[in-house]
Amino acid sequence: MARGPVPVQVIRTSSSSVRSALRKAVPPQQFLARAKANELTREQRATIVEQAIMILEGLYVNLSHKRSMYAVDPLRRLRLMQQRLPTHFNTDRLFHEEMTRIFSSLNDLHANYLLPAPFKDASAWLPFTVEFCRDNGRPTYLATRVLKSWFKGTSFKEGVEIASWNGVPIARAVEVAGDQSPSGAGNLAAQHAFGLFSLTARPLVVLPPPDEEWVNIGYRTDHNSKEQEIRVSWVVSEVPETANIPPRGISVVTSGIQKIRKFLFAPDTTAPFWAEAFDDFGYLRIYTFDVDDADELVDQLTDAIRKLPQNGLIIDVRENPGGRSRAAERLLQVVSPIYPERPIEPERLYFASTPLTLQLCKLQKDNKDLGPSGAAPWIKSIQRSMQTGAPYSASFPYTSFEDCNVKDRLHYPGPVIVITDALTRSAAEVFAAGFQDHGGKVLGVHETTSGAGSNARKYSQFAEYFKKARKSSFRRLPQGADFLVSFRRFERVGLESGNEIEDFGVMCDYHHETTRADLLHQNADLIRRAIDILKGEALGSPRIRKGDIKRRPAKKKRR
Repeated sequence: MARGPVPVQVIRTSSSSVRSALRKAVPPQQFLARAKANELTREQRATIVEQAIMILEGLYVNLSHKRSMYAVDPLRRLRLMQQRLPTHFNTDRLFHEEMTRIFSSLNDLHANYLLPAPFKDASAWLPFTVEFCRDNGRPTYLATRVLKSWFKGTSFKEGVEIASWNGVPIARAVEVAGDQSPSGAGNLAAQHAFGLFSLTARPLVVLPPPDEEWVNIGYRTDHNSKEQEIRVSWVVSEVPETANIPPRGISVVTSGIQKIRKFLFAPDTTAPFWAEAFDDFGYLRIYTFDVDDADELVDQLTDAIRKLPQNGLIIDVRENPGGRSRAAERLLQVVSPIYPERPIEPERLYFASTPLTLQLCKLQKDNKDLGPSGAAPWIKSIQRSMQTGAPYSASFPYTSFEDCNVKDRLHYPGPVIVITDALTRSAAEVFAAGFQDHGGKVLGVHETTSGAGSNARKYSQFAEYFKKARKSSFRRLPQGADFLVSFRRFERVGLESGNEIEDFGVMCDYHHETTRADLLHQNADLIRRAIDILKGEALGSPRIRKGDIKRRPAKKKRR
């Protein structure tokens, strides 16, 4: 064995780009012992709580919505925490746990307490992943991606069935992990998917470190074999880019876990998408919309679509954590089935009506990062709402109509289907919603997407927005601590006009249950199902099987 928890043979067979991080890896308790040497002072903890109250009360668009939907009161809990800092939360571990629980109670994937150093730079992981499928109708949990050199000389490999987790039946272990979600899981599908996701990977900037040093895993090599057990140790290491959370809205947890998986299983992969042909059909997997240049991504995706077969196109946004909504919405004109007969209408956004959001809009009225005309369109609406008592502003687009309807841009001639799951989040949900709002069909491996339907920024970005204010309430947070907060909520258009994405997600038109072949043979059954649907769409007869999900009716527009 190496000095650390990672076996020598694993380090030797790994990509050179990750060997240094693997050599420096430590067990969880050793990491926590190091963290104790750099604890926050009582005054620093007080600053973090004070600023959390200020930003939730003044800018958080989903505050009243979450209070009602989940019967929670985060502001009361934070104020109670202020009083109890000297007695109940006098260590970093107790403090960080309570802050995480408070933000978790909001069930908002865009409302996170982001821990300071050393947590923000570290991730805890196990050297395999666990995924769920139905094998001949039987609920089954499989080990999928596995670091083979770690398990050399054992029967633990890709495809083994996981039966138990530290003596707990695996289904219950996943349920508990989902219940404890500090990232928020506003619907049951997202809760289960998150439980699986976090079972083996945790970016410590937002998820708590494991309490246990190792996991005892009960598994079978096939359904009828005798159960075996193996002990696997948790590892804490730096994972490149995990701490680099962009100022734009993104699911921090999904993105962080994606980066952990890339670090372990595909360290040299950098492209945000993958395109290939299946028979006479095109397949485009978009891993993320989180790029520096939205225009460049749209051009690259358009070029990739142009080169694929034109008989039918599958766009797969499963596990996509989001990123740039503008890139997602601008792609719609390339693939929308009713374009150009009906132009693309971008989704709309609205603020909570508070003095702080009004100040924000005035300070950033010309900031094109907040809208095609800056934040100026929302100013009059917030001023009126504060007089009438309306809780929200009017809604306006984030992406310009002109950018969504570019003359002479490629329009795909064949039928298109979009594939989603409960880990499709943020900008990826905006893409799926916009596609559906403009006549497209969605094939879901879960009934809905995750329900992260808001526009978010980090506290540090808001501090920049308020720099020119005569008197700013924002203060520098200690040791790199931060928050991610939803400050505008998306409102759908077209066929789903007035409905929200937040909490409810994007419901699928067709439903596919993941199979063993999907997990172990590159989504074989899922792609076959998508192609079957495309063939039906091409003939003008969408084939919805028994059990497929019906669209929920649009509600009346919010005034």
